[in-house]
Amino acid sequence: MPDLSAVGAIARAHDPDRFLCALWTPPERREAAFALIAFNHELAKAREVTDKPLVALMRLTWWREVLEAEAPRHHEVAEPLHAAIAEGTLRCDDLLAMVEAREAEAEEEGFPSTGAFHAFLSGTAGGFAVTLGRALGAPPELLPALQRAGMLYGLAGVLRALPAHAAQGRCLLPADRVDPASVIADPERARDAVRALAAEAPPEPDLSALPRGAVAAALPLVLARRDLRRLARGTPARRGTLDRLVVTLAGLRGRV
Repeated sequence: MPDLSAVGAIARAHDPDRFLCALWTPPERREAAFALIAFNHELAKAREVTDKPLVALMRLTWWREVLEAEAPRHHEVAEPLHAAIAEGTLRCDDLLAMVEAREAEAEEEGFPSTGAFHAFLSGTAGGFAVTLGRALGAPPELLPALQRAGMLYGLAGVLRALPAHAAQGRCLLPADRVDPASVIADPERARDAVRALAAEAPPEPDLSALPRGAVAAALPLVLARRDLRRLARGTPARRGTLDRLVVTLAGLRGRV
């Protein structure tokens, strides 16, 4: 493939799953997809790099100001993001919704219920899928299905990241399934909850009518499907060559 742009390199380094999926976007939309991936990484990083909710909220507020500013900020992600908004590929209201969804993560110390946990995933990973889908021309009636697909990818991602979150002193699993403090102390205590949350995941949406040009927005579902099956069996969901091959085949077929 051609040399990556700076924002493409950021996307590949920090979100290889979505980067791989974005390779199936139409060439004229690919830089916008990379900018969206990098922006999503910046939002996730707001809470990951600090244990102080106020600091995380300040970082998110900065991104809100970036989106609402008329001129681009001098920043490696803000500039290409502004360009994608200016050209009409990405919608500012979609991006602001992604910021708002992350604010819940910054403000809360975990989630009180499975329903609240799923709502968070729908706003974050689901919001990403909706934003990319709209940018790629997905029909409005399929956006809820894309949001569900993104939510499932987010669910698998949180379950896979449980040990890493615990090492940061965090637990995103709902309090009606686990005691967050005990999971932070010993992630193995969440083994049964992880299996149950994976096994009880909402059903996959029907994306058979998704246009081929928008399939990149749905491709993370291919990985989520494989991850959730492994997690429901109690098997570690580690990325491998076969996972990437399955995504590639789905991209070639133009359906998930």
